[in-house]
Amino acid sequence: MQIIRRFLPFLLLCCALALPAPSRAQVAVGISVNVAPPALPVYVEPPLPADGYIFTPGYWAWGPSGYYWVPGTWVLPPSPGLLWTPGYWAFVNGAYVWSAGYWGPHVGFYGGVNYGFGYFGTGYEGGYWDHDHFFYNSAIHNFGAVHVANVYRKTVPTNRGVRASFAGGPRGTAARPGPNEDAASREPHVPPSDIQSRHETMARGLHPALASVNRGRPPVAATPKPATFTGRGIVSARHPAPPAAHPAAARPQSAPPAHAPEGHGETEHR
Repeated sequence: MQIIRRFLPFLLLCCALALPAPSRAQVAVGISVNVAPPALPVYVEPPLPADGYIFTPGYWAWGPSGYYWVPGTWVLPPSPGLLWTPGYWAFVNGAYVWSAGYWGPHVGFYGGVNYGFGYFGTGYEGGYWDHDHFFYNSAIHNFGAVHVANVYRKTVPTNRGVRASFAGGPRGTAARPGPNEDAASREPHVPPSDIQSRHETMARGLHPALASVNRGRPPVAATPKPATFTGRGIVSARHPAPPAAHPAAARPQSAPPAHAPEGHGETEHR
């Protein structure tokens, strides 16, 4: 018995290192279940609450009562220059393993899952940073009545193959990390902010968020701000339909960047 206790930490470490990881581009957080996540619900983007927020798409999380929907929401990044890489489920060795999302200088691998709103399976088409200023793609985002200082317009294809909610397996995506995702995996990462964690925790306590209750159509599919599930701007899931980027509700004035990165389309200005 003393021998077992002596070597128990070493054995636990070996078990942890032996757990399969979905990819080198993201680190699993230890959640592994034998039930596939439901299909992604179809919903539109709620209006931008204020300039500077970045939309983080919703996802299915696992809790004591099964899968529940964490609504998409607009979030202030922890600091300028950071972009959000969504978390994703991956089918690995007979189980579905969750890899957590994170903030970083570039968008990394998220399983090839088409979350929409700029996250169409690889990279990010919703905007970019130019120094300390975030430029929004007006072909994708819903600005509502908010004046946005920096805007450009670039139309991108939104239906890029399978709209699966996980990677791998017979019904998941067949995506693999590319060179850009591998490079992003080696960059410094910032975990979800406190408000993002609270947003997920509060969603877990919402009975209608359970997949077993909403049958894949959560009544609160997206919110204008995190950890706020009632009030104006709340978006419900729609009947399944081909995904499409939400058109901007307004064409605000904007100021062009000093040096717009190549390939980001035309900067709107009046």
